Amino acid sequence: MKRDPLLWAALAAVLVVLASAEYQLAVACGFGTYVAAGVPAALDVYALAALRARRDVLAVVATLIAVNAASHLVEVGLLPVSVPLVVGVSAIAPLVLWRVHRLSERQAEPEAEPAELQPEPVTVERAPEPVDAEPIGPVLGPWSPVAELSSGTAGGTGPDLLGDHFARAAKVIGERPAEPAAEPSTAPVPPTGTGAADIASEDTANTTFAKRVQTVRNWLQDEPELTGTEIGTRLGISDGYGRRLLRAAREDS
Repeated sequence: MKRDPLLWAALAAVLVVLASAEYQLAVACGFGTYVAAGVPAALDVYALAALRARRDVLAVVATLIAVNAASHLVEVGLLPVSVPLVVGVSAIAPLVLWRVHRLSERQAEPEAEPAELQPEPVTVERAPEPVDAEPIGPVLGPWSPVAELSSGTAGGTGPDLLGDHFARAAKVIGERPAEPAAEPSTAPVPPTGTGAADIASEDTANTTFAKRVQTVRNWLQDEPELTGTEIGTRLGISDGYGRRLLRAAREDS
């Protein structure tokens, strides 16, 4: 059920109004002064269980209407206390026990249907065509195999243009470019050994922590209520590290 204050207030008012009539009907049907209070309590529990489970809501509303109508009819003398009325009121408690027990059981969730198996894609590989195969489509000019092109024309009287081209390309690729001579370097050679410049100039963890503690101590002078979370936000660190800096700054001060 939703956590709405108005909804709960309306529900409480309705249950109180209904409980009064249900109690009067139970007393009129022969229930004791204290035992009669169990009839409205049972109906109220049944109503809350049905609303929470979102089942039997119509049955609960019909039962409450019938019980309250019978109570007011008996109260004004229009309905006599008869055997069917006493039996019906006496059956409220066991019927409520049965329905509340069924409402407390969880409904079986529908089983998820297995996902359909997707067919695996089929890859069709195309066989490579031979290089010297005669073309199927139309071509410009007569067709000649690659072997004849590399050795000249079909008659062998023309120049070997393709062979000359491959020979020149192989010659260019095979030649290695001459490496330029290295120029003498005039840069001074640094002295060997470890000097002051070789020492790391970055702050270590201890010096960084001490500097941050001093920074937090300066902030506390102007803002005594400063928290570890605010310190972590200002320094770009975690909240736990900020609280650690805060404790260290307060202990030193």
